[in-house]
Amino acid sequence: MGGCSSWARPELLLLLLLLGSAWLRVGSAQPTPPGPTHPPGPQLRVRLAGYPRKHNEGRVEVFYNEEWGTICDDDFTLGNAHVLCRHLGFVAATGWAHSAKYGKGVGRIWLDNVNCAGNEKSIGDCKHRGWGNSDCSHEEDAGVVCKDERIPGFKDSNVIETEQSHVEEVRLRPVVSGGRRQLPVTEGIVEVRYKDSWAQICDQGWDSHNSRVVCGMMGFPAEKKVNRNFYKLASKSQPKQKRREDVGPKKRLFTERQQLNYRLHSVSCTGTEVHLSLCSFEFYRGNSSAACSSGMPAVVSCVPGPLFATGNAHKKKQRQQQQQQGQPRIRLKGGARVGEGRVEVLRSSEWGTICDDRWNLQSASVVCRELGFGSAKEALTGARMGQGTGPIHLNEVQCRGTEKSLWDCPSRNITQEDCKHTEDAAVRCNIPYMGYENLIRLAGGRTEFEGRVEVKRGSKWGTVCSDGWTTKEAMVACRQLGLGYSLHAVTETWYWDASNVTEMVMSGVKCAGHEMSLSHCQHHGASLSCRNTGTRFAAGVICSETASDLLLHAPLVQETAYIEDRPLHMLYCAAEENCLASSARLANWPYGHRRLLRFSSQIHNRGRADFRPKAGRHSWVWHECHRHYHSMDIFTHYDILTPNGTKVAEGHKASFCLEDTECEEDVAKRYECANFGEQGITVGCWDLYRHDIDCQWIDITDVKPGNYILQVVINPNFEVAESDFTNNAMKCNCKYDGHRIWVHSCHIGDALSEEANKRFEQYPGQLNNQIS
Repeated sequence: MGGCSSWARPELLLLLLLLGSAWLRVGSAQPTPPGPTHPPGPQLRVRLAGYPRKHNEGRVEVFYNEEWGTICDDDFTLGNAHVLCRHLGFVAATGWAHSAKYGKGVGRIWLDNVNCAGNEKSIGDCKHRGWGNSDCSHEEDAGVVCKDERIPGFKDSNVIETEQSHVEEVRLRPVVSGGRRQLPVTEGIVEVRYKDSWAQICDQGWDSHNSRVVCGMMGFPAEKKVNRNFYKLASKSQPKQKRREDVGPKKRLFTERQQLNYRLHSVSCTGTEVHLSLCSFEFYRGNSSAACSSGMPAVVSCVPGPLFATGNAHKKKQRQQQQQQGQPRIRLKGGARVGEGRVEVLRSSEWGTICDDRWNLQSASVVCRELGFGSAKEALTGARMGQGTGPIHLNEVQCRGTEKSLWDCPSRNITQEDCKHTEDAAVRCNIPYMGYENLIRLAGGRTEFEGRVEVKRGSKWGTVCSDGWTTKEAMVACRQLGLGYSLHAVTETWYWDASNVTEMVMSGVKCAGHEMSLSHCQHHGASLSCRNTGTRFAAGVICSETASDLLLHAPLVQETAYIEDRPLHMLYCAAEENCLASSARLANWPYGHRRLLRFSSQIHNRGRADFRPKAGRHSWVWHECHRHYHSMDIFTHYDILTPNGTKVAEGHKASFCLEDTECEEDVAKRYECANFGEQGITVGCWDLYRHDIDCQWIDITDVKPGNYILQVVINPNFEVAESDFTNNAMKCNCKYDGHRIWVHSCHIGDALSEEANKRFEQYPGQLNNQIS
């Protein structure tokens, strides 16, 4: 027994070792779940760069062979993004970007055709073509969007902030004492963020191209020449021992030389860049305070656009220039904030959109500057600001960035097969900092998007009276807050937290809807007057990043219009719902008839949020006559107007039921009225009211023969918020000879040029349902 045992022990041990190593090999071959708790090794460094971006997104740059370079977007996947985001200390990726969304990098393209499983510790561990082996250009630089949540205990040894070898934040610092109190800042010393403070740029070799880029970033369309001698004098004129308050206002500029800390030099822009970080420049190394010995800090002066011009003389000059130029041929539509929206251009007296093929920051910047803003912050594709209507005028616009107008840029004429409105181009422009968001806040709400509106008047915060508080006022409040569109204008705020309630400081607010601040709207000033005071009746808002946008399909109205003489005995139900002219009450019921102009209407939702009735279903009214619920009191106005604007007949239609009759391809219906169902119109769907439905008419029994205008206005009382109210009205010419009616030239209220509208109606009437 003992001898056998001693012989078997080494063999058994060897067998166990072999089995163990096989087990280890099999175990290591199994995929392990992504483990964000293991920080990567120091051998490969990764950083995020580019513009515009947040701290958790950007162009991916890797440091290899002592040189920073980028990654090509060919075959890029979310798995790659997960690996990169974890390398950077974030728990995961939420997305990735292609085609140099964050700007083109410089230097080498280190990696191409990267393919990660998702559990690698470093991007270098993934499959790829080999370091430096790429067939890409920097127009294909990849970026990532990381989840804004850090790995617990992660020690980041290579974040870009430690090196600061990039330029992200730039500002103009006014140094003339009067300029410090005035917004927007149009002139000052250019400074870049460096560590926890600001540093200057040496102006040696600084030219107008550099100034143009800085002005564009600051929200201004153009630059102007600066008197350098004034600043040079100012930088030398202050003795160190002299106190600031002893210096006269013209000389109270800024500077003893030891305060300067230069960060950049040899800046060279072409003038078409949207950000200073895209220009070539050099960083100062070592003792930067002693740099730029023969120069001075770069100073820039900018020309503000019409919306931001200060001083009456300046505004008057710009107004005269606009009058000389006539109606603009470009506009932005559907954006929540100033300087953003779908790009629309005027051609052959008709407004239309631009296809997003090849749409980029250079073309978008030309649009922004032409409209009086700065360079473009984003060039948006895929109808991100809602779909337009009418023609698509331009395709493959390719601006260099130096053009004065979008019309100077090369483009290709559009054909029907090229593009659809799902590809409408849009922009977000840089606008000057005005500080309006510091004069308003929300209190008591459950989220940052809702609450009681409080405004700052002088040094005091207070509430706003809710008398007359409507969707238009709420639109301005949400815009000023930077929170998008108004979802609801709240006039009773008793259900929101009132523990820190302030007194009322503003009343009588009445806005047109386009203002940048509530203080720009009409209001009572110092003499406050409010019918219902206290917390319960303060003005409030619920804001939203998206909104619906309704518009009528004009050609259908034109194609389906006709006259019907309908017997009175068939109109009891319509009379009960007030769908006939007032003279119908005096008719000899049930004998006789009413003459009705009937037509079909197809109402599309082209916005970015579903259109829902303001009232909840608990307050919908059942109408036994038509056996349906009304979810809105008035949904549409129908009017017959004389050419001079006098109303001769009117109709109205409550929303018998809002539902998705039909939808675009790939869009599913969500709303239907049957069985007390949810009501609304989904984005990409339309609600069709056929000509043979009760109340889908105008009672023209009392209208005499002649030439008239048919006007249809959707959501006329602004009951439900939309991203754009200017397209809610439709107009047609109509000729009535007492027996027949001809309806022609139907169009949305803002679809034609001013000239064409004047020719159309010959009177200064209502072009849409906005009240001026």
